[in-house]
Parts: sequence; structure tokens; C-alpha cells
Amino acid sequence: QVQLVESGGGLVQPGGSLRLSCAASGFIFSSFLMRWYRQAPGKERELVATITSTVGTTVYSDSVKGRFTISRDNAKNTGYLQMSSLKPEDTAVYYCNAAQYIQQFGYWGRGTQVTVSS
Repeated sequence: QVQLVESGGGLVQPGGSLRLSCAASGFIFSSFLMRWYRQAPGKERELVATITSTVGTTVYSDSVKGRFTISRDNAKNTGYLQMSSLKPEDTAVYYCNAAQYIQQFGYWGRGTQVTVSS
């Protein structure tokens, strides 16, 4: 059974940090690229960061570049999103996604809530 399970969300003050994790099972995680998306209330889902399967090339949206870092540990079947210098506009549900190629819809987790507020 394919599963992606996000964890690590929560409430943090502006300027703070959080690390999200995405635990994968039921498929060969190391062969899949991984992406983090987010969706804020009333807004469309936004692609935040992507990391390729083996080389580990990363791509970020302009809104998080320089503040967020995506990484993966293929030995642990886990992906990460390190978020720093958080802003209230980063508040959203964050979703983990794994796909075999860019155009594929792929597998999705159920999301984890991140709230940035003082």
C-alpha cells in the first residue's frame, strides 16, 4: 500500500523555523522525484520545492527561495522541508508528493498544517 505521511507542522512565530518530514512506503522512493506543495485558505495549491530522485537537484519557488531547503534520505525513505525565516504568508497546509516524472500526478500525502503567527 502506497503511503506518504507528513509530519512536523505546527504553530510558529514569525522568523521561526520548522522542519517537515515525509515518510514514504509501498513504492521505491529512491526512484521518484519528490515535491512539497502548499495550499493556503482560499488560494490555489502552490508548488514550493522539488528534488530529483538520485542526483538530488533542487528547485524552489521564488516565494521560498533562500529560506526553505528540500532534502531527502533515500535510505530512510524520507523527504524533508526545512523552513526558516517563516512569514505569516507561509501559513498553509503543506503536502508531500512523489512522482516518477515531472508531468505525473503521482502520490500524495494528506498534508500537515503550518501556521505562522505571533
